[in-house]
Amino acid sequence: MNLKQLEAFIEVADSGSFSKAAKKLYLTQPTISAHILSLEKELMIRLFVRNTKEVKLSKDGETLYQYAKPMIEMQDKIKSEFGINQKEEDTHCVNIASSTVPAQYLLPDILSNYSERYTGEVFKLTETDSEQVIDKVSKHLVDVGFTGTMLEKLNCKYLPIYQDELVLVMPNNEKYRQIKENETSLTWIKNESFIVREEGSGTRKESERLLKKAGIDFTKLKVIASIENPEIIKTSIKNGMGITIMSKLAVKKEIKQGELLEFPLSLDKKKRNLYLVYNKNYQLSKSCEKFVNTVKSICC
Repeated sequence: MNLKQLEAFIEVADSGSFSKAAKKLYLTQPTISAHILSLEKELMIRLFVRNTKEVKLSKDGETLYQYAKPMIEMQDKIKSEFGINQKEEDTHCVNIASSTVPAQYLLPDILSNYSERYTGEVFKLTETDSEQVIDKVSKHLVDVGFTGTMLEKLNCKYLPIYQDELVLVMPNNEKYRQIKENETSLTWIKNESFIVREEGSGTRKESERLLKKAGIDFTKLKVIASIENPEIIKTSIKNGMGITIMSKLAVKKEIKQGELLEFPLSLDKKKRNLYLVYNKNYQLSKSCEKFVNTVKSICC
């Protein structure tokens, strides 16, 4: 293998496209494909999973990415140091992974602001759960991540960017209006149909922690569904399917408009942090530094 092959591999992984990688590297698409095929043959692995919509790293591809990315970054630093083949307009695609709540309710404004400030900068956003976000950052599969919880990863640096409150969300009907007016503890939720977020969700992890603090065993709740998408959860609650615990950031519009009711999880309305996370063992590219500075200027 050689650096040209690895460079092609990294560009395809970062852009999710053979054609975009070819354009960025000023090569033809068949040349990019040949580089990838040569790597796959030499290593006897499959590097990408392809479908009609996207090109994603395979498990073996993720492993190679962890080794190849620092090599290409070092090559770029050497070129930059000696002024080889560098153009002022060259940009680095900022790879971002985000859990659902930041992706849907914080990032649209951040990304819009970033694009306005730095015309021509490119980014790629992947939405997944908090656990996978942190794993991708830890393995240097993405440049930065946004998450609703912290996990013990020694190479991860967490920057708090937003304080969010988790609340019980209920249909706005007579039954729950009475509960909201008369109940002061959370014991009543044990008899309610409950919708939860998926395993790995930061909201779910923080929900379990808060309920445990209130003396309620999460495993004893009458869970009727596990749903990833907050918008589907909100619609289900409106239709009377049950109740849930959700980010107040995600549901503030519906609460304000009276479509849903909220019930506090604690009297002190304790808030959780949403985080920007990056791998402290790798130096951020100039484009990533611009992105992080944009986040800090908006959120911190």
